[in-house]
Amino acid sequence: MAESNGQEKTEKPTSKRRKDARKEGNVFQSRDAVTVVMLFGVFCILKLALPLLYETIRDCMVYFFGAVGIENPLGTSPHIYIYMVVAIIKCAMPVLLASMVLGIIAHGVQTRFNVSFESLRPKFSKMNPITGIKKMFGIKKLVDLAKNLIKIVLLVALLINMLKTDLIEVSQMLDMQTYTSAIRMLQLVFELVVEVCVAFAVVAFFDYLYQRWDYENNLKMTKQEVKDEYKNTEGNPEIKGRIRRLQRQMAMSRMMQKVPEADVIVRNPTHFAVALKYDPEKNGAPVVLAKGQDELALRIVRVGEENGVYVIENRPLARALYASCELDREIPAEFYGAVAEILVYIYREGHREDMLR
Repeated sequence: MAESNGQEKTEKPTSKRRKDARKEGNVFQSRDAVTVVMLFGVFCILKLALPLLYETIRDCMVYFFGAVGIENPLGTSPHIYIYMVVAIIKCAMPVLLASMVLGIIAHGVQTRFNVSFESLRPKFSKMNPITGIKKMFGIKKLVDLAKNLIKIVLLVALLINMLKTDLIEVSQMLDMQTYTSAIRMLQLVFELVVEVCVAFAVVAFFDYLYQRWDYENNLKMTKQEVKDEYKNTEGNPEIKGRIRRLQRQMAMSRMMQKVPEADVIVRNPTHFAVALKYDPEKNGAPVVLAKGQDELALRIVRVGEENGVYVIENRPLARALYASCELDREIPAEFYGAVAEILVYIYREGHREDMLR
């Protein structure tokens, strides 16, 4: 569909576009899928509650016809009406509750229980008669019309098929007892309902696919819209600050994970700490695995001590290494001598401990 600027919506919707659509109440849903779920549910409830319905109707008829022969029918008529109303409510309540609950669940599963009142707000664009006429003759309305025609054709075809198949049996019901014929008629009706549910489920499946395609197609963006959204998002100071904070947190987490691998931590008691590792086979000089100041320095020292890393206090060296060295890089040449002395001392201490063991 061409835009006013001549561009077409060819780009997939971004996460922000989807989020904004949900806020506005524009969510994907297939009404036919909801209808089929409700129809299946009501059918199952009716079949399970059939004994209760039969007993309720039977008791109601006994009570009603029993009141016909009494001497003062006018005095008991309100009781009859109340009894009838209660019986009707008793029969209808399971069906109504089941359809309502299943409708809410089927709708909620598709929309992820999205609640938005934006669509209820009055908008002048909705009052435009030209827009309304376009919607009346749009593709969506034609698809809905085609679906309804297909449903009618399927329903009529199934009804005709049932009459053709069971016409003789239906005519024989006139000679049966009332109870027997009623039970058999209910069985035929239930069979028809099952066939209708299956047929409507097939229609609902294709409607679901179409509605999904239509929803995704309507959310598509032009290339210019994607660029504008990216600029607006990246230009937001709050979002930039949030991204920087997340990046710092991730970098700090990765750095702290490397501290246990260090050979030594050079520290200024409370202000600076630098973790070094020397692997002659991989590097020509010691590498800085972690460094920190103040609270971060104390964390580096604490993690190192917990993992058995040597901690050496050397105030000028710790301050100089912190100021001059970069993470995951070899130390500058001017620190080779001072760091080498520390490493030699550590290796000697480690060798001495091994000999004592």
